[in-house]
Amino acid sequence: MLGAVTAALAVGSVAMAQEAAPPTPAAPGAAPAEAPAAVPTRTLLFNAAATSDYVFRGISQTGGGWAPSGGVDFIDGHVYLGNWNSNVDFGPSSGDPGNTTNIEYDLYAGFRPTVGAVALDIGVVRYGYANEPRGANFTYWEGKFLASHAVGRNTLGAAFYYSPQFFGKVGSAEYYEINDAFALTKTLTVSAAVGYQAFDDRARAGIGGYANWEVGGTYAFTPKLGLDLRYWGTDATAASFYGKAYAGDHIAATLKIIFP
Repeated sequence: MLGAVTAALAVGSVAMAQEAAPPTPAAPGAAPAEAPAAVPTRTLLFNAAATSDYVFRGISQTGGGWAPSGGVDFIDGHVYLGNWNSNVDFGPSSGDPGNTTNIEYDLYAGFRPTVGAVALDIGVVRYGYANEPRGANFTYWEGKFLASHAVGRNTLGAAFYYSPQFFGKVGSAEYYEINDAFALTKTLTVSAAVGYQAFDDRARAGIGGYANWEVGGTYAFTPKLGLDLRYWGTDATAASFYGKAYAGDHIAATLKIIFP
């Protein structure tokens, strides 16, 4: 849920959400797609997508496999809430040796005010997992604070996420990111981001943190249908810890539609 590029999906136009959340020390975690930007009237939007690889903060949530997803967003002025769902495949792990966890379902809500020329997004995200074994403790939540500033066709942003008990019950964790998007044309936008996932209890998490990055482009066929092609990478620490099927270099194509 909430995305891999940290690009938001604006009402009336398609942009691929990018944000990926890492897993526990034994298996990759997951995340939802970013909620749509606030609009002045009450709006109910649905979305559906298919991606060749569901990547969250540089970590594949499907072991390099494809993933269908879908969700719904309700927007009332600057306030929004929503749900996003996708299949996942973490592979056998200490928390789930039978690899039964197969669905991620996220709930999120937030407030998007504007302060001067800066757009803010303050909210919470709950990441849930269907069929997770008892005691796996995959389900967790995060608070988030996002800020962005647009100048002409360029938008520069920063994001901070905090979880008091991260995926796998490995203790508190923070995620930091800076991102940038530039509209080359009315239908083509390129974007990039660099982030760092930090774990406060290295002994429990098995890793102190890792860096990740991404760069890609989104082409809008129509205001509600878009295709995103994106490269994701992580540092050697993540590749060694999570394995190359989940971390390291990944390229993903995502087709997404918003309706009505």
